Amino acid sequence: MRPKVTVIGAGNVGASVAQYTVEKELADVVLVDIVDGLPQGKALDLLEAGPIHRYDCRLVGSNEYNPTADSDIVVITAGLARKPGMTRDDLLFKNAEIVGAVVNQVAPRSPNAILIVVSNPLDAMTQLTWKRSRFPQERVVGMAGILDSARFRTFVAQELAVSVENVSAFVLGGHGDTMVPVPRYCTVGGIPITELLSKERITAIVQRTRDGGAEIVNLLKSGGAYYAPGAAVTEMIEAILKDKKKILPCSAYLKGEYGVHGLFVGVPVKLGRRGIEQIVEVSLTPEEQAAFDKSAAAVRELVEKLEQ
Repeated sequence: MRPKVTVIGAGNVGASVAQYTVEKELADVVLVDIVDGLPQGKALDLLEAGPIHRYDCRLVGSNEYNPTADSDIVVITAGLARKPGMTRDDLLFKNAEIVGAVVNQVAPRSPNAILIVVSNPLDAMTQLTWKRSRFPQERVVGMAGILDSARFRTFVAQELAVSVENVSAFVLGGHGDTMVPVPRYCTVGGIPITELLSKERITAIVQRTRDGGAEIVNLLKSGGAYYAPGAAVTEMIEAILKDKKKILPCSAYLKGEYGVHGLFVGVPVKLGRRGIEQIVEVSLTPEEQAAFDKSAAAVRELVEKLEQ
């Protein structure tokens, strides 16, 4: 019997997650959306691609939550998409209302699931999901750092004209303008980029990484990125369902790590079948720690706005 993954929100990100998940034959997928016919149509379309891509996973689309019962993983992508000129934080209150309603439906039906949050502003929505679900913190995780790191790795690979497979990197902090790419820990074939690129070029790449989401929003003019976010979520799904113990940057609940208490912020974690199995702490320079503290403070400010 295959694992079961529910994806809430059948927009571009949710549909991409469903597509990548079944193409890798990781799980059967339930796609849920409030728009009549949308999840059913996309699920059927993906089902009919099965004979061509050679996967046998089942897909079901629904406008209600009963088919989601006993999911192994629930991915929450529901919420308003960013428009040009909007920050992720502009979405705070409306998406909090949407995400809160979703969690109230999925948590009782899948009490043993791991919840992956994609809705923006990411870290604040992950904190809200944890509080509403009352799940253990290791079973609530936000997708952000994998996407941000993928953008960082892409830009480094382009700059140096090397394969993206040679580039390793991670991004810390909140998923937003204060995220903290860490060039010291970005390597190409094991060589730190601080030895391969000038400080000016690294600074430019770091800034482009921070602006990565906005760059795509401005190009598309309606909606935001979805291929790379979908791929990032699928990497998390695979790490969990295959119990890979993979080290990935995710939004996780910190209890003193990196000097932060009681807050979901992006850090490297070990991801396996039980969810977040370890917070991986790396040493930071005073400058890096100050940037991380600033990013965590921006996340806390959003969380406190929701609690008022």
